Amino acid sequence: MKYGLLSYDENKRFYNVGDNIQSLAAKQYLPQVDELVNREHMADYHKGKTKIILNGWFTHNTKNWVPSDDIVPLFVSFHINNTAAPNMLSEKGIAYLKKHEPIGCRDQFSADTLKAKGIDAYFTGCLTLTLDSYKVDDSERGDDIYIVDPLYSYPNWAKVNYNWKTLLRSVQNGKIFKLGDKKKHLRGFIDADLLANAKYVDQEPPAGIHTDEQKFAMAEDILKKYAKAKLVITSRIHCALPCLALGTPVIFVNGFDSFVDSCRFDGILDLFNRVDVDAKTGKFTTNFGLEGKIDRNTMVKNLEKHHALAEPLKAKCREFIALNQ
Repeated sequence: MKYGLLSYDENKRFYNVGDNIQSLAAKQYLPQVDELVNREHMADYHKGKTKIILNGWFTHNTKNWVPSDDIVPLFVSFHINNTAAPNMLSEKGIAYLKKHEPIGCRDQFSADTLKAKGIDAYFTGCLTLTLDSYKVDDSERGDDIYIVDPLYSYPNWAKVNYNWKTLLRSVQNGKIFKLGDKKKHLRGFIDADLLANAKYVDQEPPAGIHTDEQKFAMAEDILKKYAKAKLVITSRIHCALPCLALGTPVIFVNGFDSFVDSCRFDGILDLFNRVDVDAKTGKFTTNFGLEGKIDRNTMVKNLEKHHALAEPLKAKCREFIALNQ
């Protein structure tokens, strides 16, 4: 039996290092990595029986679903987006998932979607909640405050100008006239000095530059930075969830207004100290009693609800690897 780890396609402009962080969460449980298996091409995998933890978003290449018989899967922290579900849950897709049920789902939306098709599914939360193997002693924690892709769902020039179709669409739907909303709304709840002097991380680096090896090294470096941070402010769940595992105080900024995004968070948002922002008006509320704005002296204590999800996930993954097949 071999052991595989998911790798990922890039789009034309960038890729999401959060995917690699999710793979690092799975890697913790593998005795070794024999193969990198591209998430979008699992139907074409024919290199012998290979155990793989199938966690994360599935899938952009819905025409290539289902995985080949060489893949021996564990479904935990599985997300099926509402955009992919109609194609993935064909007769063939349903039969495949039923063969490997129960399917552990990252969010309640995915679990409910599968249950509606007669598939035994349950909510697990995200495997990145188990990344405490990267945790450091509090004596190593510094004074760095990281701001990581806040309100990244808001319009920005790179995404508006991704191609001529997105540019035309942004004019038609008015997004091009909202390019300044992100800065304006962030100033509403983050102190100007902190905005100017925080350390920034972009979890969507440019495409066409890094090898898979470099991407995983980058993901590890990012986790090591978060592990030593004083505070992290982010709209990336694959920054916020690992921070919970790392014991790093984190504030999740929720400014998402589309179902494509919000369905991913069903059952997850309650784990965080949050700032919930109205994307149209910039008005916000918090669930941690913020007075004034977030600044260098803002102290939050993580809610610690994630342990109830993390421990069963660890046990499930260890059991899967130990099982002889």
